[in-house]
Amino acid sequence: MKHIFIINPAAGKEDSTKAIKELLENADLGIDYELYPTKYAGDGTRFIKETLSETNEEIRFYSCGGDGTLNEVVNGVIGFSNASITVYPCGSGNDYIKYYGTSKDFSDIKELVTAENHSVDVLKMGDKYSINAIGFGIDGCVLKNMFKAKRKPIIGKNAYTFGVAMAFLFGMKTNAQVFADGEEIGGKKILLATFCNGSHVGGSYKTAPLTDNSDGLMEVCVINPISRLNFLRLMNTYKEGLHLEDKRFRKYINYKRAKSVRIISDKKIPYSVDGELIFSNDSTIEIIPEAVNFAVPKAVLEKKEIKIKNNA
Repeated sequence: MKHIFIINPAAGKEDSTKAIKELLENADLGIDYELYPTKYAGDGTRFIKETLSETNEEIRFYSCGGDGTLNEVVNGVIGFSNASITVYPCGSGNDYIKYYGTSKDFSDIKELVTAENHSVDVLKMGDKYSINAIGFGIDGCVLKNMFKAKRKPIIGKNAYTFGVAMAFLFGMKTNAQVFADGEEIGGKKILLATFCNGSHVGGSYKTAPLTDNSDGLMEVCVINPISRLNFLRLMNTYKEGLHLEDKRFRKYINYKRAKSVRIISDKKIPYSVDGELIFSNDSTIEIIPEAVNFAVPKAVLEKKEIKIKNNA
């Protein structure tokens, strides 16, 4: 097996390329490996597709960055049975691996090299794939305004804070309808909606506490509009993943599992697709069962009590 480390130099506080190179040189792993620092957005996906198209050799790709880097890796390996992926966390988010535990659980390079493949589902929206979550509403509004702020030198470093503030002021209601396996859930005005294969979004919010990332179903969470005061009161409960059992949420929340959802809105609205910004007014999101081989350290599998379905 060959091991290729897809490194996002812009992820985290500093470029991790040198540190990863030194780590691999000193680890004495006895593996065939290559480092590939990405050069621009989408470069990781392009490189992976081209690499896999030219060989039948088994290759494990390591996402060395944050959620955006993992998204590029996932979109590169889709359709190639000789590929597996895992995460060596370097970025600030790393939401997907919170399903398994913490960044520390994926920080031992020797454990990652010998990790076992766990076949996991992915979400598909149009021609884009998402391993963790797709969402709209206040989350999409945050992302839209954050990207807008990054282009303004005065705000740039505080782009996320700006995005949150703008969403809190202007993104508390989105006109849209959500149909999960043909059944409408929620109303015609929505605070936020998430469609999850992982458990966490936004860095630390446990949106989908019941998720199973290999059961062939996505977790659909739709929250109706609430006042800004109640939003602030309930935020920590939502963050901790206790919203499904908290009585205060019952009149606001709609939660179910589904194989497919359709979202219809009167105008194009912003979606977050694993942190990538996409606009649409009529979208279908599907779950693709066991689409990716995700390598998980043995100790983590045992802790989560995950049984390997496919060791391909």
